Amino acid sequence: MRLTVHSHQVYCYTGAKPFDPTLPVIMLLHGAQNDHSVWALQSRALAHRGYAVLAPDLPGHGRSGGPPLATVEALADWALAVCDAAGAGRALLAGHSMGSLIALEAAHRAPQRVSALALLGATYPMKVADALLETARTDPQAAIDMVAAWSHASMLPGPSTAGPGISVSNTARRLMQRMAARGAPQLFHTDFAACNAYANGEAAAASIACPALCILGRKDMMTPPRSAAPLIAALGHAKVVTVDAGHAMMTEAPDAVLDALLGFAALTLERSPPRAPDL
Repeated sequence: MRLTVHSHQVYCYTGAKPFDPTLPVIMLLHGAQNDHSVWALQSRALAHRGYAVLAPDLPGHGRSGGPPLATVEALADWALAVCDAAGAGRALLAGHSMGSLIALEAAHRAPQRVSALALLGATYPMKVADALLETARTDPQAAIDMVAAWSHASMLPGPSTAGPGISVSNTARRLMQRMAARGAPQLFHTDFAACNAYANGEAAAASIACPALCILGRKDMMTPPRSAAPLIAALGHAKVVTVDAGHAMMTEAPDAVLDALLGFAALTLERSPPRAPDL
C-alpha cells in the first residue's frame, strides 16, 4: 500500500492482505538501515489472523521517499501521520531497536492513539559506541559488516557459529547494503545518530498507561537484556518475554516473536463482533 505523508510517498506492507482500518490495527516499525521486510513472517501471520497490519518503510528507507528524518521525535510524529493517512484511529505500535524508540515516543506524544505498545530489542538510553558511529559515517560497508555479525547470536565467536546463522546474517547484510545503495548518503549514520541523541526515553516510558510488552533477545549483544532494566522499570507495568535470539530476533526466533505478539494482541486489542450471516 502506498500513502502520501508530508508530501512524500510512503510504502507500507500490509501482510499480503488489503488494509482494513475497521480491524484492530498493528503498526510494525523497523530499525536502523532496515525496511519492512524484517517483519516478513510476523506481518503476514498477523494479517492472516484478522489484524490490519501497517509495516512502513521509514522515510528514505526502502520504497519510501523523502529524506531520512534525523530525530526520534520527528519519526514518531511521522509514524502517527502514517496512521492518519491510512485511516487508522488507534493502533498497537510495535517497534524493533530504533523502531522501539519511535513507538515509545509516539505513544508518549499521542496516548489516545495507541492501544498498546510492544518494544523489541529496546533499551534506554540507546547509546551507540563512538567507534561504530564514526565507522557508519566514514565506512558504511564496514559498519554494515559489524552490525550484521553482532546482531545475530549464531554469528558470534564460538562453537555456535553454523550454516543457518550465516545464511540469516548474509540476508541481513544484503538488506543493509540495499538500503545504503538506494537511500540517502550516510543513512546508517543518520539512524544511529538519532538513537544516540534521543533523550526523552525515561519520561516517555513513565507516561505510558496502555498495556506494554518488552521482547528481549537472550543473546542480544547490541541491546543486552540487562540494559533494558531501566526502561522496563520506568514503564512499571510491562510484560517481559525473553526469546532465544540475538538482536535480530524477528529472523532468528521468528515463531517465538510471533507467539509473543499474537498473545499480547489477543489480550489488548478489541475485536469487532463477528458480522451476522446474510439471510
